[in-house]
Amino acid sequence: AQQARGIEPLLDTVFSFLRRKTDFFSGPPGSGENGTQAAIDKVNEVLQKHAKIYQDQQQKKKTKKQKPKSTTPTKKPVSKTTTKIEAPAKKKEEDDIIELGQDGFDASPPSEEKAATKIKPVVEEKKGNEEKQAKDEPKKGEEASKAADDNNGDKGEDNDKEKNSPPPLGNGGTVDGKYVWTQTLQEVTVNIPLPDNTRGRDLNVVIGKKNLKAGLKAAAPDFIVNAPLTKPIIMDDSFWTVEDNKILVLILQKVNQ
Repeated sequence: AQQARGIEPLLDTVFSFLRRKTDFFSGPPGSGENGTQAAIDKVNEVLQKHAKIYQDQQQKKKTKKQKPKSTTPTKKPVSKTTTKIEAPAKKKEEDDIIELGQDGFDASPPSEEKAATKIKPVVEEKKGNEEKQAKDEPKKGEEASKAADDNNGDKGEDNDKEKNSPPPLGNGGTVDGKYVWTQTLQEVTVNIPLPDNTRGRDLNVVIGKKNLKAGLKAAAPDFIVNAPLTKPIIMDDSFWTVEDNKILVLILQKVNQ
């Protein structure tokens, strides 16, 4: 409907084709004067069928949206207060212990000489680590710069390969000089270039369940496309149209979606 600029022109095209090219409005054989009414009844029957399918789908979507989400109980964080409190208490007990020396209990603080002995190695070790880190930083910077250049080179090569590579076969392809096709999970779209100012009545298009034919009537019996389909399609939901009087667009609905 969007390609035909509204639903009315599309419907008008469909029924105009049925009136001019088929005996649809004369009804089934033996219907007599009631043939036209039988054709109208058949259109209403098909319309009601698809309207019911649409209503059922909308109802399913509405029910799915209204389905309540299950609430998951949140876990309470485990308190770590006990562990944090016990650690200082234990340390305090160790600090309160007084060792027994040769001359009895010694509760005096450690001498300044011993404290300096303990602190000096730590300071020297920290100073050595800082000097080593300062020496290693230029090397790390050079290695990081080299790695970044290598990554940029690899990305450039990958981009060139992507630009020059053909479309993936699973999503479509091109037959040079004939047509381009793409597909989704639901349908296949075939675009066939035509001479300028080509109209629908200038074309011969046959959409079968397992085969496809499309070409110009002036070039009959040759077709631009004349090949079997790899998978069956839904004929009633498949259609074609001419865009800008120079491109034939075929929409084929898949059976197995």
